[in-house]
Amino acid sequence: MSLTVSTERPEQHTTDDDTAGDRSARRAVTIFPILVLAAGATGLLLPGSFTGWGESVPYLLGVVMFCMGVTMTPQDFRGVAARPWAVALGLGAHYVIMPGLGWLIAHLLQLPPQLAAGVILVGCAPSGTASNVVTYLARGDVALSVSVATVSTLVAPLVTPPLTLLLAGEYLPVDAGSMVVDILKTVLLPVLAGLAVRLLASRYVERALPALPWLSAVTIGVIVTVVVAGSADAIKSAALLVFVAVVLHNGLGLALGYGAGRLTRMGEPASRAMAFEVGMQNSGLAASLATAHFSPLAALPAAVFSVWHNISGALAAAWLSRRRR
Repeated sequence: MSLTVSTERPEQHTTDDDTAGDRSARRAVTIFPILVLAAGATGLLLPGSFTGWGESVPYLLGVVMFCMGVTMTPQDFRGVAARPWAVALGLGAHYVIMPGLGWLIAHLLQLPPQLAAGVILVGCAPSGTASNVVTYLARGDVALSVSVATVSTLVAPLVTPPLTLLLAGEYLPVDAGSMVVDILKTVLLPVLAGLAVRLLASRYVERALPALPWLSAVTIGVIVTVVVAGSADAIKSAALLVFVAVVLHNGLGLALGYGAGRLTRMGEPASRAMAFEVGMQNSGLAASLATAHFSPLAALPAAVFSVWHNISGALAAAWLSRRRR
């Protein structure tokens, strides 16, 4: 979901200094889990109403990624150049911990091939953009969070397909080349287009920024509805197993991300950012790729993850924000 906040240090923010975009993003990330739960329930109760909507999922994801690009600024890239080592650590932790956990959980729970591939694909996705807001709420290093999320998204076409082939290939055939093309079309190009719009029409974009988190939230909700509707029958028998897999995947990702920050002595604020950059995934992309390359059932873990990681992220942020640094 395209939710970003200013990259100033969290302790520099006050209620008076919050921009309209910041407030809108925080409200959206709070209400988002409720919206996605309602969307999932709609797909489960009225699956016939969304027959044939599966082909629209990549286009819907493109809208979300375009919104992400519009919220990006040159300051985000300057943050990468200012701390390349910290960003590299965050990127490495993200693309090692979550794919590895996905593979391990699939084996430990002995998931069916479709669900196993779906869990692994979630792990191989880039960082979830809502992680920026959750890091802000947790009083973490927002600049680092934005930098890692930005770079993980930009390198996804080069990293996600081969990782999925390596780890999920034992469960289902993986066409890595086709997956690269899909990520370029549904992620990289929309992000670059959004960034270009921000640079060329910044005066008009500033007025629209408060609405972008809501547009992204609603679009993700539609994606979840379509994914759930496509596998409504299977959900009744696999829902508990998928939920256990998602909770383990996300929870261990948050813990190991935080631990990686502490182990490398990045400091408390940066460690909090690492927790959310590792544990929160772009589940919309995972759902789109699973629907296109595997099956609607394989997209089910991504749909559940989309709900759960926002709930767990908000709870973890509330707990961390009350701890002394």
